[in-house]
Amino acid sequence: MQRGSFQWMKSINKSIVLNKIRTEGSISRAQIAKETQLTPPTVGSIVKELLAQGLIKESQLGASQGGRKPTMLVLNTKGFYIIGIDVGPAAVRFIISDLSGSIVDEMEQAITHSIQKNSFLSMLTNGVEQLMQRHKSLQFIGIGVAMHGVVDAETGMSIFAPNLNLRNLPIKEYLENAFHLEVKVENDAKLLALGEAWFNNQMTNKSMIAVNVGRGIGAGIVINGQLYSGEHGIAGEIGHMMIDLHGEKCTCGNNGCLQTIASGPAIAERMVELLEEGNPSSLASYQEPVTAEMIHKEATKGDRLAKEVLNETGTYLGIALTNLIHVFNPSAIIIGGGVAKAEAFILQPIKETIRSKAISEQAKNTPVLLASLGEYGSSLGAVALILSDIFEPVV
Repeated sequence: MQRGSFQWMKSINKSIVLNKIRTEGSISRAQIAKETQLTPPTVGSIVKELLAQGLIKESQLGASQGGRKPTMLVLNTKGFYIIGIDVGPAAVRFIISDLSGSIVDEMEQAITHSIQKNSFLSMLTNGVEQLMQRHKSLQFIGIGVAMHGVVDAETGMSIFAPNLNLRNLPIKEYLENAFHLEVKVENDAKLLALGEAWFNNQMTNKSMIAVNVGRGIGAGIVINGQLYSGEHGIAGEIGHMMIDLHGEKCTCGNNGCLQTIASGPAIAERMVELLEEGNPSSLASYQEPVTAEMIHKEATKGDRLAKEVLNETGTYLGIALTNLIHVFNPSAIIIGGGVAKAEAFILQPIKETIRSKAISEQAKNTPVLLASLGEYGSSLGAVALILSDIFEPVV
């Protein structure tokens, strides 16, 4: 499917009909007209086009409402496929997904130390090419890329990827020239949120926030099924929400950012400080540098200090999330990333902090859930980035 082939669907009426079929699972033409307030002839014309395009198909007959049984319409999830790419700190994950988010194939490529700009772009191209060669019979409609760091989503440019120490990577331009498909690029934390919004049945089309807590801390804000990026694209940079004005210096230049308190490296630094002060812990016997993963491991074994550090981390995250609740009032908050694996020690203090500090009863009970997509959150979010452009959710 060549780039631009779906531009004909960009009218609001077509997006309404297509998204209605996607979210309902099975629906008749008459029901679409009734629930969308479009006229039956308009619905009929749009459905005819979508059937011809292969995006939807006719299914079994529905229940009779007094006349003939209606023919039901469903999304043709196996008609088209999308490649999702998740650029992590040490490896790139490539997946092929159908329109429902079911992964057909995947592969990973390790990122070599001190990789250069051209080598990185070639790595993306080679990965996509390998997957496409494995599945020559599939019809691809786009490529989504989840990139850490600062991304200009409009141009598809990676402005700064701190884990790779690379700047100004023209990912969209490079991949579109290579494959002549629609390519979209966005920050990985934002795409974690979009993936949950599209493929988590509890979250479909709701307004929610997903927070990725790992080496850094970022968030994605989804409003009615679409990403909210803000005026200059920095919405969701909660890792730089200042919690302690007299705290540690952050990489952004400010003091006491959430990232300096609750990220994986910050958790490890806090533990090292406590060990140097003479606090007892099984971690004191470790020969290698302490990491957040080690702290979690010892906490599961009952280490008191490790549990205290993780509980404190949950409290700080709870303060930050309470601030987000007061600003955005989301229907739910999703927690993902490496630090989320310590859910047994951080989730309860997060919820308790929100309950004690939120200003209304409804806000106090804002659901805080673990990400349902696991390690595929950002790669499926990259798939959803293409889907959201096609379907343009309207609720």
